[in-house]
Amino acid sequence: MEPETSGRKDDHIDIILEEDVETSGSGFANVQLVHEALPEIHRDDIDTAIDFCGRELAAPIVIESMTGGHPNTTEINRSLATAAQETGIAMGVGSQRAGLEEPDDEELLESFTVVRDAAPDAFIYGNIGAAQLAEYGVEGVERAVEMIDADAMAIHLNFLQEAAQPEGDVDARDCLTNIELVASELSVPVIVKETGNGLSRGTARRLTDAGVDVLDVAGKGGTTWSGVEAYRASAVGADRHAKIGNRFRSWGIPTAVSTLQTAEVHPCVVASGGVRSGLDVAKAIALGAQAGGLAKPFLQPAGSGPEAVIDLVDDLVAELKTAMFVTGSDSVEELQDTDYVLLGPTKEFAEQC
Repeated sequence: MEPETSGRKDDHIDIILEEDVETSGSGFANVQLVHEALPEIHRDDIDTAIDFCGRELAAPIVIESMTGGHPNTTEINRSLATAAQETGIAMGVGSQRAGLEEPDDEELLESFTVVRDAAPDAFIYGNIGAAQLAEYGVEGVERAVEMIDADAMAIHLNFLQEAAQPEGDVDARDCLTNIELVASELSVPVIVKETGNGLSRGTARRLTDAGVDVLDVAGKGGTTWSGVEAYRASAVGADRHAKIGNRFRSWGIPTAVSTLQTAEVHPCVVASGGVRSGLDVAKAIALGAQAGGLAKPFLQPAGSGPEAVIDLVDDLVAELKTAMFVTGSDSVEELQDTDYVLLGPTKEFAEQC
């Protein structure tokens, strides 16, 4: 019999590829960078490199945590990791809970270990849920680090998703205490990331005080995980959970607003959630982010092989460099200081919360 966690990972990929699980409202449409008609730089001299957790990335782009934990996901992760190695960007794996639950299942473990095999030099980060920290402790998180020789470890906050899962883990008690313990004792930097609903300024401040190295806002505007779980719940007849998933599919803080607020209190922020272009990455950096992260846009190309993923990364970098050129920014650091204007609902949201 297929393990429950592993089977759930396979379900997630199928639903994301086949069903409508996108939500709007990231806020990037309401962020306008101010055009510089006299940039006074050569486009070819623009430097997109950044320092990220003590490592240099060729561009401020992250392939966000997506998958792993089922043999069907191995080739997807191989393609993503090969592309990260080739282009010099960062990549995260999906939740490693299945690997920790089934440590003797070599085929399942390969869906994770393949990333380091394919990307020996890339910045790769692992992933575990905040709700699982009480069970696994620092020792268990270290095993997840060792599983993929991770450069950092992400702890994801996905409690709305869990609430929409018939089998969801909805015990959110003591998560901050456990995160603080892991952040103080783990052998690698700790990233805390939401999963589609955003981080508020207050939550970002608490995580900053807990010693977390990177905050990934993962705000509203991309894949809606409550929507994904609604499809799964419907398939097994869990009608009440399906209703909850659908009711809350547009819940959350717009990514642009979450980025702006989180960057006020933490020096290293990744903006993800509805980031769909290099221009969106540029806008996120202007709002204070260190990098922009994408997940779903990479999923279908990954099914075609690493070259398709590399192609998408090259497109994103070209768009980012164009935005930098026409704002007169010859480095990511300068882009963080470029002028922007907030409009419409995004401005209203930012001013009222």
